[in-house]
Amino acid sequence: MPSNPNPLETYQNLQTRSQFLGSCGRVGIGAAALSALLQRELHGDSMPKQRSRAVSNGPGYEPGVPGPVHFPAKAKRVIYLCQSGAPSQIDTFDYKPTLEALNGTELPDSVRQGQRLTGMTSGQKSFPAAQSIAKFNQHGKSGQWISDMLPYHHKIADDICIVRSMYTEAINHDPAITFFQTGHQQPGRPSIGSWASYGLGSENADLPAFVVLLDKNTDPQAQPAYSRLWGSAFLPSNHQGVNLRTGADPVLFLQDPTGGSMQQRREMLDGLAQLNAMHRDQVGDPEIDTRIAAYEMAFRMQSSVPDLTDTSDEPESTFDLYGPDARIPGTHAANCLLARRLAERDVRFIQIYHRGWDHHSGLPSRHPKIAKEVDQGSAALVSDLKQRGMLDDTLVIWGGEFGRTVYRQGGNATNFGRDHHPRCFSIWMAGGGVKPGMSYGETDEWCYNIAENPMHVHDLNATLLHLLGMDHQRLTYRFQGRDYRLTDVHGNVMHDILV
Repeated sequence: MPSNPNPLETYQNLQTRSQFLGSCGRVGIGAAALSALLQRELHGDSMPKQRSRAVSNGPGYEPGVPGPVHFPAKAKRVIYLCQSGAPSQIDTFDYKPTLEALNGTELPDSVRQGQRLTGMTSGQKSFPAAQSIAKFNQHGKSGQWISDMLPYHHKIADDICIVRSMYTEAINHDPAITFFQTGHQQPGRPSIGSWASYGLGSENADLPAFVVLLDKNTDPQAQPAYSRLWGSAFLPSNHQGVNLRTGADPVLFLQDPTGGSMQQRREMLDGLAQLNAMHRDQVGDPEIDTRIAAYEMAFRMQSSVPDLTDTSDEPESTFDLYGPDARIPGTHAANCLLARRLAERDVRFIQIYHRGWDHHSGLPSRHPKIAKEVDQGSAALVSDLKQRGMLDDTLVIWGGEFGRTVYRQGGNATNFGRDHHPRCFSIWMAGGGVKPGMSYGETDEWCYNIAENPMHVHDLNATLLHLLGMDHQRLTYRFQGRDYRLTDVHGNVMHDILV
């Protein structure tokens, strides 16, 4: 046998009757049963996981030990407030007073330029412009234009950087949100949080590096949230996001159903780790190390998660800041409060999904309702981090997967929808090395095309990694003969918005 055998060949060579019986003789029937289960899981992978070629020949994963960075980081952690369904930029952050005069007029072909439309409006014979459903005013010393639909955001105008020139290539929800979360429109790539966990490791041994919080659906057309949006794909599976659920059991199967003591659980895990290590030495599959780490993390989370989710130790001033919804698990405000508590515990990447913005009809009545659900919690999170001295090293991002059309989808002048619009839309960023109190980028008078300083999805992701201290071109992972990265072969760091 060669000195460095192929792990898959080693695994196949070991699957003989004598080897199996030998393992039974050495460590018992229980170990043999475990071995059979592991073999069944391993058999599903046609090839073992490849080793990393990222920073310093590959950042290992050791809970509580941060990984290396390419240069000094401005941000230690990220809180991403994903507004799934796509808020209308015209009604939130992109003030277009010209639309008041253009309201009801036909969108010119010279503006549309034959650009692609969805099947929901491509058959419309008319494309009348619709002005904002809300008034806009300037706020803060910076004079940021923000819709009256988001009154609590007025208080953080000087803390956020509003990007009005985002654009994407996807025009439908699934590929668009997959693009934002993984850097690719097709499923099968690691999520942003997984890349952050892989590149930097964890600073907390008792909680995952990547945590996901989902809202309770309140809109009848709320978009689904697929677990692949926070999956690790071909990265080691310990880098996938852990979804904290609302209710009595934040993490499924975390509690021991036997009711045994912590000492008994500890002894059981120690024995299981020894069996897993033996099997790893036999077959050379690095995913077994991931499994060992997952068991250990679950053991530590049995005490850390209840402490995290119990907000009874928060003062009344906290609930005054976040609002009454913060006492209701699963609301956006409650999730924003949990995000701050996770950030205090040095969780690397925190993703909150709010899924109610997809309004193809009834937008004038439905958009304000969803805006009210997210407004106070989002603004409170920024203010809370700032007053605790954490905003400087915490990057907060707020935005959806694309924007909304300036023209009406169906309806009439007072009751209409807006279709998907990937050509231009708004997001905001705060803290973590981003310039506060500024606006970046401009759209044309119709809010249909970008007029100045475009920012692509890959640019945003490149900038996010840069603020975490990683060069997006160097953070790679070799899989199936290719070096993959979050930004694929694109992306530029947007230095103009950085401190």
